[in-house]
Amino acid sequence: MQTRLIHRRAEGRRTAGFSLAELMVVIVIIGLLATAVVPRVMDSLMSAKWGTAKSDIMVIQSALTQYAIQNGGAYPDSLEALVERDVNNRKFLDRDSVPTDPWGTEYGYEPPSGGEPDPIITCFGKDGTPGGEGDERDVTNIDIKNKRDGIN
Repeated sequence: MQTRLIHRRAEGRRTAGFSLAELMVVIVIIGLLATAVVPRVMDSLMSAKWGTAKSDIMVIQSALTQYAIQNGGAYPDSLEALVERDVNNRKFLDRDSVPTDPWGTEYGYEPPSGGEPDPIITCFGKDGTPGGEGDERDVTNIDIKNKRDGIN
């Protein structure tokens, strides 16, 4: 009789749960789904960064054009002039500092020279240095204007 009582208590302690095999199957399925989803998410994030860079470049281009109109066609020597108040208390970029690209690098700027009508604003890409291909490529306002930027 006492043996039966102990046996019943032992059976009563069993709790419902998953076996190790079931847990392994679930982990494998989650891993397979992650390998399919993560690259697409990363591509979307990179595409969003390039979209932000393109938007920033066009905003800077517009501010430079406004600056030139207000200053007899002369462009500033640096982008900092766009965020500083001029003699008429105007700022051409409504920010406290010049924006940086989505990777934290300053945009490159070259005032027009040698008969070129437009300044050049450059995003140096993911690596932050001139040159490169893919996500490390450089994109300028001229590329965007001529639709050679590779940004969708």
